[in-house]
Amino acid sequence: MSKECQSPGMQVTFLGTNGWYDSPTGNTVSALISSRDYDIILDAGNGIAKADRYISQDKPVFLFISHFHLDHTEGLHTLVKFRFRKGLSICGQVGTTADLAGLVREPYTVPLEQVPFAVTVTELADGLHELPFRVTCLPLVHPVPCRGFRFELDGKVITYCTDTGFCDNTITLAHGADLLITECGLKPGQKSPGWPHLNPEEAIRIAKAAKAKRLALMHFGAEVYKTIEERRALKAQFEKEFPGLIVSEDGMTVEV
Repeated sequence: MSKECQSPGMQVTFLGTNGWYDSPTGNTVSALISSRDYDIILDAGNGIAKADRYISQDKPVFLFISHFHLDHTEGLHTLVKFRFRKGLSICGQVGTTADLAGLVREPYTVPLEQVPFAVTVTELADGLHELPFRVTCLPLVHPVPCRGFRFELDGKVITYCTDTGFCDNTITLAHGADLLITECGLKPGQKSPGWPHLNPEEAIRIAKAAKAKRLALMHFGAEVYKTIEERRALKAQFEKEFPGLIVSEDGMTVEV
């Protein structure tokens, strides 16, 4: 899309940036893309409860769930607090409908059919979809089925890949992205072959291979990065390797 057609002002707000569990460094995983016509929430960790601080709830809202580990879904318990006037569309991989039915129900929480707004669930096969904005989903490398997403809207490309080891699909999804949001569950040099996650060097390797314009790190392992200062040190350590590196924190907003 030409620069003349691009709509300035699209933002990404990091609502929860921790992996595994809440800690003084932040809530579990959730982020918000605020576009011209839609609010798009990425995953539903406990950070999702803060979404109403940043949205009017007057636009259609989409929630994309990468997978069903609890640090990405435990915030579904808080959906009943919202008043999405144009409804909520929950999107995820094939099987999402059944997984939601097992998790968002009595006696655990208020079922989706009882929340005070309309909810639809859309299962996405791997590949390209028009929802009406364009989204591509592909499998990542994780112990359970997990999907990464590439969003194309307002003349921009935002890619979201969390809970993954290094794999070709991350590069495919992030090709030429204006912003790649990916995980940083491990510290520099750390490896976790039995439970794949990325360290900052691998995240930068993906961004460079994909020729992404900017890279934002999130999903910091709560048991690994125990202080905000440990996260912030990554920017000083790696910004020369990837200029403009974003090390996310809860409540941070960036322009896209």
